[in-house]
Amino acid sequence: MKYFIVFISLLFANQLFADNTMFENGKRLYEETCISCHGVDGKAKTDMKLIVKPRDLTLTILDEEQTYQIAKEGARHWGAKADIMPGFKFVFNEDQLRAVSHYIHKNFNPNLDKRLKELCSQCEKESTTQDKKMAKWGKKIFNRNCQFCHGVEGKGDGVATTSPVDSIFPYDLTKTLLTKQQIFLYVKYGGKHFGTDKTDMPSWKKKYNDFRLHAIAKYIDEVIRKKD
Repeated sequence: MKYFIVFISLLFANQLFADNTMFENGKRLYEETCISCHGVDGKAKTDMKLIVKPRDLTLTILDEEQTYQIAKEGARHWGAKADIMPGFKFVFNEDQLRAVSHYIHKNFNPNLDKRLKELCSQCEKESTTQDKKMAKWGKKIFNRNCQFCHGVEGKGDGVATTSPVDSIFPYDLTKTLLTKQQIFLYVKYGGKHFGTDKTDMPSWKKKYNDFRLHAIAKYIDEVIRKKD
């Protein structure tokens, strides 16, 4: 028993050392590269004149794996219409990309799971017995509201993007890496709640109840996302 406890303690110590090393490596890379756009505190308080302001990393809905995918491939690969967030897969190796994603998640957004759990606890759960009704409402609401920006097929090419006055960059939803739950929360609370600077993606919680918001998320996740 004594040797088993020693063995477990060594494993824990090695894991802690590895996590600390990964965190420090990620911090160094962040300060060398990401800080110019996202800032020291991750809040993207930058004076740089950019078409789309970088996301506030303290509010992002993305988990560590999703952050890694964005850092690796760039936001455009996952549906963004602007090239402000580039991919770094030709700049950093796999370990470096994992390290910086780890640092961003642990340093700026350590309470993400708790925050999402609290938000979800205030929402009605998705119905598991009304698929036909949800499919009907999801398509209806998407065609009535979402397609104006995101387009009929969800490719981010709605008529709103042709406005000569306002520059908006709706995501191509066929490429989104958000989970169905994340899509629901994004639709309900709006983009600004999760770190975007502009209010192009509004909150729909005052117009639709949770059943209908779940229906939209389900439609995007199961129909729109699978078109490509």
